[in-house]
Amino acid sequence: MAATAEKAPPVSRLVDEKVVVLDFGSQYAQLIARRVREQQVFCEIVRHDITAERLREINPKGIILSGGPSSVYEKGAPKCDGGLFHLGIPVLGICYGMQLACDSLGGKVESAPAREYGRAQIKVTGAGSELFQGVPAEMEVWMSHGDQVARVAGDFQPLAATGTCPIAAVRHATLPIFGLQFHPEVTHTPLGKQILGNFLKRICGCAGTWKIEDFARETIERLRTQIGSKRVICGLSGGVDSSVVAALLSRAIGEQLSCILVDNGLLRKDEEATVIREFSGHFKTDLHVVKAEDRFLQRLAGITDPQEKRRRIGHTFIDCFSDEAAKIKDAEFLAQGTLYPDVIESGAAADGPAATIKLHHNVGGLPDDLQFKLIEPLRDLFKDEVRALGTELGLPEEIVWRHPFPGPGLAVRCLGEITRPRLDKLREADAIVVGEIKTAGLYRETSQAFAVLLPVQSVGVMGDARTYEEAIAVRCVNTEDFMTADWSRLPYDLLARISTRIINEVKGVNRVVYDISSKPPATIEWE
Repeated sequence: MAATAEKAPPVSRLVDEKVVVLDFGSQYAQLIARRVREQQVFCEIVRHDITAERLREINPKGIILSGGPSSVYEKGAPKCDGGLFHLGIPVLGICYGMQLACDSLGGKVESAPAREYGRAQIKVTGAGSELFQGVPAEMEVWMSHGDQVARVAGDFQPLAATGTCPIAAVRHATLPIFGLQFHPEVTHTPLGKQILGNFLKRICGCAGTWKIEDFARETIERLRTQIGSKRVICGLSGGVDSSVVAALLSRAIGEQLSCILVDNGLLRKDEEATVIREFSGHFKTDLHVVKAEDRFLQRLAGITDPQEKRRRIGHTFIDCFSDEAAKIKDAEFLAQGTLYPDVIESGAAADGPAATIKLHHNVGGLPDDLQFKLIEPLRDLFKDEVRALGTELGLPEEIVWRHPFPGPGLAVRCLGEITRPRLDKLREADAIVVGEIKTAGLYRETSQAFAVLLPVQSVGVMGDARTYEEAIAVRCVNTEDFMTADWSRLPYDLLARISTRIINEVKGVNRVVYDISSKPPATIEWE
């Protein structure tokens, strides 16, 4: 029998007020939802072609139409059900969403004579509009469009303009419909949060009652009802997602929770000890540690191809996890740390975007003969909300703010052949990188920082002897969504300390380089 998702009430039914984002393919759709939640208003992303009748059933306090890469006048361009504009629910169109609203209600959208990409200055012309309450008449915004509204129907009133875009914001005279040609959700629009807040609070009437403490309390009660007296298995990786799931379940069902940690020999320094300390000591969990380093290293011996490494690690993990799970009697549920972006990108949400971008299984794609019902208590949360929940549940900062770690572990940061000595070398270098960044007080200001062991040897001089040893690359990035990332501008003296310590303390390394590539074109990880 295949592992199946246990049916449980989505958290959206437990909130008093919510806003929905219709996704037209925007790279910022998830960011819009996050910005709304930052204002303590629950937000969900739904299909762009969701029916007006379904929206009436959901009964959101507001509707936001996202941007998108299409042109509204193109054949096959994504459209929305025009009936949503007549539900009496406030609507905010952003970029393509504004163009679509204006086009649907009698306006004209054309290719702009001067495209706008990047920062622009807008002048608010619609004095007194609730959308621009409390913001200056002129401000900096972020534009990203080739089309623009050339003409609006008589019922629309322009609210703002730039030097090349005479209709940069609009509102309908009689319907609660608003539009912004710029992107208020990005940090490059400094007052975007306030503008979104005006839409949510002044126009939609949201009180801002969505709090992570309420989510924790309601979810714990829901899990107790859902699970009853049955046993749950949770796979622990040392990362924040699985740790928060385990902590949440520990609060909900106590001794009915069994956790499995597969020590594959590819973990960061002291990671296993940290997990054991928290989940066998603090949370008193039934923790099963599978010592499988030798098994993984045997499967990886002589393998240098990145995809083959991933494949072998995935299969070996499944074997180890399945063997240990079979020893836990009367287990009926399997808990996973699936997050809201995973649900949206996999197309698994009932009203979510239609396109499937990726398939996701937090525990590595479990085999069909694992007879468990899946429970995913974090499936409505973004990463920052998961961290807040972890803090609420009493997890230590060391776990809550731990940087993301790839599923295959250090294998994707140990380029070339995987051996125990090379992994130990990488582990020590990585610990120095992270430790120095923490000491400098910059760990929480960076999104991901780690070391990479390169299969490149270079000549060096240490003491009076020439050396021919391996190189370590240091990678440190800043990002909000991990879809794009920029390299971190760490202080030179910090980089110097990291380099000096690695070369002095890690035997077999005589050169350290700093990766200054952004994503795109590079990726965050090296393999």
